Amino acid sequence: MKPIYESQYLQLGLKIAYYRKLKGFTQEQLAEKIDRTPAFIGHVEAPNINKAVSLDTLFDIARVLEVPVYKFLMFDDE
Repeated sequence: MKPIYESQYLQLGLKIAYYRKLKGFTQEQLAEKIDRTPAFIGHVEAPNINKAVSLDTLFDIARVLEVPVYKFLMFDDE
């Protein structure tokens, strides 16, 4: 991941955590549904860890959480 996108990845992780919790899923449950490890989800959501996410994975997360994928990509201006 390029350092210039650090803020966007942080926001992406926070949004994934937000929508996951709204759906009532634990990190483990989401991980199982998208064939990833709970550690992967934890790294994506953690504000102090920069973890890149592929589009395929983002699409899987959006599908499972029943959230349009564009909502994850609407970033706050800095």
